[in-house]
Amino acid sequence: MSGVFLVGPLIVFLIFVAPLWLFLHYRNKRKSDTGLNEEDYEALQRLSAKADVLQQRVETLERILDVETPNWRQNYER
Repeated sequence: MSGVFLVGPLIVFLIFVAPLWLFLHYRNKRKSDTGLNEEDYEALQRLSAKADVLQQRVETLERILDVETPNWRQNYER
């Protein structure tokens, strides 16, 4: 008799819950595994190139300041 009470919820689980659960799980897994799309990758490359240019500019400005004001770092590294 107690087996009869388990059949109903088991059928509901197998028909409705399990397929929805599997669908959502694999959809989420596919989205997370794709990584960067081509547009995002190109944007990342442009930002990386811009960061390199800005880093070079900062290094140039620091060299100029080192020549013109040798102890400028002591005033700004506090």
